[in-house]
Amino acid sequence: MKAVIMAGGEGSRLRPLTCDRPKPMVPVLNKPIMCHIVNLLKKHGMQNIGITLQYMPEVIRDYFGSGAEYGVNFKYYIEDVPLGTAGSVKNAQDFLDETFLVISGDALTDLDLSQAIKFHKEKGSMASLVLTRVNSPLEYGVVITREDGHIRRFLEKPSWGEVFSDTVNTGIYILEPEVLDYFAFGQKFDFSKDLFPLLLRDGKPLYGVVLSGYWCDIGNINQYWEAHQDILNHKVKVELHGHELFPGIRVGKNTEIHPSANIEPPVFIGDNTKIQKDVNIDSYTVIGENTIISKNSSIKRSILWNNVKIDPAVSLRGTVIGSRVEIKSNAGVYEQATIGSECQIKERCIIKPGVKLWPQKTIEAGATVQESIIWGTRQNKKLFGLEGISGKVNIELTPEFVTKLAAAYGSTLGNGEKVAISCDNYHVSNMFKKAFSCGLQSVGIEVHDLGKIITPVHRFAVRSYNYHAGIHIKNSSQFNGVIKLILTNEKGSNISRSKERKIENTLNKEDFRRSESENIIPGIPMAGIIKEYINFIVNNTQTEILKNKNYKIVTAYDTHNLGTIIENLSQRLNIEFKNVCAEDCNNSWLEYYQKNVTIFSKKVISENASMGVIIDNNADSLILIDEQGEIIQEDLLTALIALIALKRHKEPVVVPVTASKTIESLAQKYSSKVIRTKTALEDFSEQLFNANAFSQFLMNFDALAAFFEILDFVASEDILLSQIRQEIPIFFMDRKEVHVPWETKGRVIRKLIEEKPSEDLEMLDGVKAFHPEGWTLVLPDPEEPVCRIFSEGVNMEVAESLAEFYSNKINDIISKNTAG
Repeated sequence: MKAVIMAGGEGSRLRPLTCDRPKPMVPVLNKPIMCHIVNLLKKHGMQNIGITLQYMPEVIRDYFGSGAEYGVNFKYYIEDVPLGTAGSVKNAQDFLDETFLVISGDALTDLDLSQAIKFHKEKGSMASLVLTRVNSPLEYGVVITREDGHIRRFLEKPSWGEVFSDTVNTGIYILEPEVLDYFAFGQKFDFSKDLFPLLLRDGKPLYGVVLSGYWCDIGNINQYWEAHQDILNHKVKVELHGHELFPGIRVGKNTEIHPSANIEPPVFIGDNTKIQKDVNIDSYTVIGENTIISKNSSIKRSILWNNVKIDPAVSLRGTVIGSRVEIKSNAGVYEQATIGSECQIKERCIIKPGVKLWPQKTIEAGATVQESIIWGTRQNKKLFGLEGISGKVNIELTPEFVTKLAAAYGSTLGNGEKVAISCDNYHVSNMFKKAFSCGLQSVGIEVHDLGKIITPVHRFAVRSYNYHAGIHIKNSSQFNGVIKLILTNEKGSNISRSKERKIENTLNKEDFRRSESENIIPGIPMAGIIKEYINFIVNNTQTEILKNKNYKIVTAYDTHNLGTIIENLSQRLNIEFKNVCAEDCNNSWLEYYQKNVTIFSKKVISENASMGVIIDNNADSLILIDEQGEIIQEDLLTALIALIALKRHKEPVVVPVTASKTIESLAQKYSSKVIRTKTALEDFSEQLFNANAFSQFLMNFDALAAFFEILDFVASEDILLSQIRQEIPIFFMDRKEVHVPWETKGRVIRKLIEEKPSEDLEMLDGVKAFHPEGWTLVLPDPEEPVCRIFSEGVNMEVAESLAEFYSNKINDIISKNTAG
């Protein structure tokens, strides 16, 4: 049987290790990753092997040659431009005249390929995907199969809301030759994104086989280090050379170890290496060939490539050192630092944790390096959450990181494009705004400073002034000491997921565009934005009707941020706003009013007010209280906004998947329809614009516009807020939150899916299970180790019992996983 190794990977997330070599040539236990793949194929009887190349192809060809040295036959196929996984294999179509296997050249695995081939033939499959189970499936293609292995659904690199299983695509496929007839030579085509969905749509036999065994996609430096640890722990079966000097200490030929050296297993030391007097080598260390470790040096849990020279009294702690690196005496390189090939670190240097040095850099004697030579350090967690980027001030988000992030963002935009930047009225937000401006300017962006404004004013300005993009920086209304960065597109809505990934990739590569000094564009301050926004609000109301109503509104809002706007609107629309916001609640709005909303509703009644409104400190969300003191928030507010859209604008309503089914009955009443969307703000806003529902965009993303739209509606209809509330049928919903470790989320969702027939499930966002008397949605949170449970029932008892049932079920899955 023939095989194809896809070896065109650039390995940008492994930089600086891949600056001078393609990803398949990165050594694992002193051999290129691809060597382990070749050995695996040969073990399972595949000796005729095609290799697809794209990035630095000559490095692989020069190393492997014809394959004779490995007892196999190689044929090489080079892409001039990236063609995708399937497009690259298409180049080898003349070679692939029988059932063949496709495997990546940059993953480490010992999966039983013969078992997969047997499964493929027994099922009569056109394409079989080799699957495995992982703890965190975010970076992989998730696959859902029936019991017989027939593929039901798959999703490439999901968000947590899209994680329906912990069963993922390994990138190993057994294919029939005719699959390559589905697309043309030179066409960019991917197996998982293009070909397999096409086969699934056409009803072709497409199967997945779950194999036990080891598989690791070595996508970043943490995974690279873990792969070595797993080999040393014997979790993966690979061919090891050398001999075992002592239990757990494997040594290559012609290696010399001084008797006074202390080595703690497990350790692997390559050929022709010298370990001198009084050296300490701790467990989980791998040392390459032709390397010298001089006296009194200490190495702990580190990976050293070939031809490294370590002078006396050097300390290495949890680091990766590339080939031909020289580290002079008394220097130290610390946790998660990565040193590219041919660097020289001189005497008494300190390389701080997380620093990366690109190849051929020299660090002068006595220097302390706290930042990577190429701009920036990688973040371990996923950058974007439900609403932009958030983090604790000067802990998770620092000015220096924000500057790098801005450079990454700006590098995804065209040179000289105009970007609007703004912040709320807090000093810490302004500090981050200045840092972000510097990063944008450094990559040739024309920055227009909108000043200190609220989020809706920012969105309005981006739309009105035709900016290419924007960034608004604000304090979190949920957590003290947390800052949020909201990145907006040309419509003023949150950027798309694809744009988020592009920014993350640019940041990870640390390869930003740089402008020469004479091409740096000075920032441009913009004035009058707030006045134009106020005019926009007023012009969207029936002003005279509102003025004649003499409304009295009990309010709670942040005077620091919103005072100017609300006071101006009060005068122009003849509305009395009675603000009861305590001075100490401005920066913890949500927490304060969740505790005090009942007191607030009594205040509305005692003041004989027309209604009450609580607006958060950036006017992103609101809570209404009608004249009877009834609280309208969350699910009821969503239904109210939908009802007004149906009555006033006669348009389809767009609501998140968490919203009540009552909205469908309202839409039916008004001869309209409901469009359900994912909960993430970028997905929600995109659907609103796709549906041409701009008024709904304002009502969901602009608390002031929403409030005045509702106020204008009740004024023009000459009704009370309670009357429009009472038109909404009573519904019963419950919510719960269950702590779920990150590594267990995929398993939890998969188990929930497996336990219910597919016709009773919806998987738009998370997994939604329908029951005779209601439904339950389990939604993994993208920012916290929790799953959120939403339920609706024919009565409150049913809603609560459904939420409790799934809470218990999730805890049961977690406990069984822990016990296993």
